[in-house]
Amino acid sequence: MQIEIVEHEPPYRIGVIIGSLSRESVNRRLAEALERLAPQELEFFEIPYAALPLYNRDLDADYPQTAIDFKEAVRSADAVLFVTPEYNRSIPGPLKNAIDWGSRPYGDSAWEDKPTGVIGGSPGKIGTAVGQQTLRGTLSYLNARQMTSPEAYIQITPGLIADDASVTDSETEEFLRTFMRKFLEYTARVLTVIPQD
Repeated sequence: MQIEIVEHEPPYRIGVIIGSLSRESVNRRLAEALERLAPQELEFFEIPYAALPLYNRDLDADYPQTAIDFKEAVRSADAVLFVTPEYNRSIPGPLKNAIDWGSRPYGDSAWEDKPTGVIGGSPGKIGTAVGQQTLRGTLSYLNARQMTSPEAYIQITPGLIADDASVTDSETEEFLRTFMRKFLEYTARVLTVIPQD
């Protein structure tokens, strides 16, 4: 099998999907900090999904415009970064709903071969670990290309992320900077081998 090598130069457009719909979400704050710490070769935009209805296969034949818009936003991204909390040892229901919409109708998934990264924060030390594993299982089934290392479960303590999205703890700041550098490297590798639509 011949592997096609395609030149894909930065900047790379990174679609950010925040797992919580809350405006006060610590994961929204984390996403802002990640953007601030990321290499300049990455450009960010949020992919909203709050307006999506509950997925129902009966709607596949008359796909809602909100779902079409969501899938187009995913497809327009060079890579997708999920920043999510854990809800009851899984991922938030609205996030799973969005992923399901992005995968349908059958044979027209927006996730196919999409470079992805997963990170999350919570007040506890490993609060997003099980949720991230659930998300990774879903993304694996959908054939999204996942950066598997480093894993990142960020404990969001009071004052860790300042109002200007700066990270006040130097160790955490360096870890997040490294995470984003690795995400850049991973995205570049995937896009070199697997051209996106």
